[in-house]
Amino acid sequence: MPRVIALVEDLLFLSRIREAARGSGLEVSALRGIEEVAAAAAGGAALVLVDADSDRLPWPAALDRLRAEPALAEVPVVAFLSHVRRDRAEAARAHGATRVLARSAFVQELSGLLANAAGGPPSQERNP
Repeated sequence: MPRVIALVEDLLFLSRIREAARGSGLEVSALRGIEEVAAAAAGGAALVLVDADSDRLPWPAALDRLRAEPALAEVPVVAFLSHVRRDRAEAARAHGATRVLARSAFVQELSGLLANAAGGPPSQERNP
C-alpha cells in the first residue's frame, strides 16, 4: 500500500488527511522526527505533507534531509500553512517543498493530491 508521510501537528488536519487517504487506498504515517521521515520516505513514500505553521515540528530540517538524499529528492512534498504566513511559505519553498498551499486550498485539493499520489483519479468525496 502506498504511503503518505504527514509531518502534521494539528490533529484535526491529521484526521482529515487520514480519512481522505482511506478513500485513495493510501496509508498515512504521522511522524515527528527528521530521521523517521527520511527512513519512511526511503521505504516508499508517495507524498510528504508538511504543516509549515508548526513551530514544534522540525519540518525545515526534515525537508533538508529529504532533499539531500538523491533517492528521495524527487518525493513530492506539499506544505500547507496559514495564508498570512508569507515568511513560512518562502521557507517551505527554500527547504524543498514541491507545492505550498494555504490551508483552505489544501483542504480543497486534498482528495486530488492523494489520488495523484495513489496513481488514480480523484475520488468524488468532498473534504469539508
